Amino acid sequence: MKIEAVDFFYVSMPVVDDIGDGSQDACLVRVRAGGFEGWGECEAAPLPTIAAFICPMSHSACKPVAASVVGQNVESPADIRRINELVRLQSFDLLQADHTLSGIDIALWDLLGRQRQAPVWSLLGFTKPTPKVPYASVLFGDSPQQTLAKGRSAVAQGFRAVKFGWGPYGHKRVEDDAAQVFAAREGIGSEALLLVDAGTAFGEDIEAAALRLPALEQARATWLEEPFVANAFDAYGALAKRCKFVRLAGGEGSHNAHMAQNLLHHGGVGFVQIDTGRIGGITTAFDVANMAKAAHVQYVNHTFTTPLALSASLQPFAGMKDELCEVPVEASPLASTLCTTGLNRDAQGHLLAPNAPGLGLQINLDTVKRYLLDVQIKVGGRVLYETPAL
Repeated sequence: MKIEAVDFFYVSMPVVDDIGDGSQDACLVRVRAGGFEGWGECEAAPLPTIAAFICPMSHSACKPVAASVVGQNVESPADIRRINELVRLQSFDLLQADHTLSGIDIALWDLLGRQRQAPVWSLLGFTKPTPKVPYASVLFGDSPQQTLAKGRSAVAQGFRAVKFGWGPYGHKRVEDDAAQVFAAREGIGSEALLLVDAGTAFGEDIEAAALRLPALEQARATWLEEPFVANAFDAYGALAKRCKFVRLAGGEGSHNAHMAQNLLHHGGVGFVQIDTGRIGGITTAFDVANMAKAAHVQYVNHTFTTPLALSASLQPFAGMKDELCEVPVEASPLASTLCTTGLNRDAQGHLLAPNAPGLGLQINLDTVKRYLLDVQIKVGGRVLYETPAL
């Protein structure tokens, strides 16, 4: 099969609020080859991501992503890996290329799975998907009372693990953050797993992050996620040494395998969280899942957008023993209706990667049309890109 077309669709809610909710817009990718099509999603700002696909060549290591994808043959997983590596080679100096590649790579796996009538996880070599314990991923409330209510709501929905993140956490006094953590624990009860996401609030300030550890330890939090910016490997390592029971989690900001590898070997993390829509797609995420296994670190997906992204994020560790998986429960109407089929928890509350071909989901084109923003990119009077027909 020769890749005939790679199409991007910029969809967005009418109003995008200044909050840590990545489900308010999306950059969708559709790849067509041999009479089949696959869909993927980039976890990135849509406009520069599209531009990276079609921008004029700047020099030999700064080519548009399209130069490495369109016209390529895709007959096997090895071909997807070859295309992945070619993009990295030819768009080395195009920093947005990793995000653009991620959505394309996901779409290629979906396409190949549909062509072979096999789920993506089976193409990766897994014999069956293992049950995952989904954790409800929510934002901290503006007040401890709101956080407590969110915790109770998540438990009422059957979740046995809840993550609270971003919002005011890390931006006020230490005692204010402690109040939020204790409210979260009260809301979910004594048995559920409590996970806390600082949203990189401390930059690389080790002391500021360490001041939050006593409350996290007292509330029996399982992890503190992303206390620092993605590349602050020394800060991660230093803080990890000061933790008693709570472990550090991070990795969603990794946009290649080397960044994740540094977290594994120098950051002291107990959980590495990878977003297939950022790191280079399912291909690269699968490599990191195997690195984590060798390093005895738990692999966890990062997903805070759509069911399409959730299915893609489950594939790289679908058959591994790692149990936790992130599930957004406050998604926008755009994200929650993007697919006509979804991922459902079983009677025990577990989540499994779909058994259907490809990613196992169907795109709701009505939703895409409803939230679609037309894009035209013109350089020197020449139109390089226009939103394609659905």
